[in-house]
Amino acid sequence: MALLETITEEIKKAMLAKDKVRLEALRGIKKELLEAKTAKGASGELSDEAATAILQKMVKQRKDSAEIYTTQNRPDLAESEIEQMKVIQEYLPAQLTPDELENEVKLIIAETGATSMKEMGKVMGLASKQLAGKAEGRAISEMVKKLLA
Repeated sequence: MALLETITEEIKKAMLAKDKVRLEALRGIKKELLEAKTAKGASGELSDEAATAILQKMVKQRKDSAEIYTTQNRPDLAESEIEQMKVIQEYLPAQLTPDELENEVKLIIAETGATSMKEMGKVMGLASKQLAGKAEGRAISEMVKKLLA
């Protein structure tokens, strides 16, 4: 079943359960996916990679918003963002642990033959493609820097 269909079914379940936070998060996901699917220049189809990228962006937005609310002493709003972020993360592939990420990046570095920071761009290009959806870009970047340094 396509992600959009799954989300639609989950929205119905959340409505029946009267789960406001889950419902709001799911509606946000559906909105973003529909907008991407019907955007100018889009083919009307949404690939799994594109959907994963959208979900990752939404998680990052929620995380950033929660941090801002926390610094502004608004724990009520921060909690809502964190709860929505958890719902969105359910639809993302499992994230790599730091050890798994390190092993994957080591393999990519060996594959590219990189030996110094000068070749970080080459490693990052390949790592970003291979680890898309499995790890945040910032975590990948930090690991590549650590291993090439």
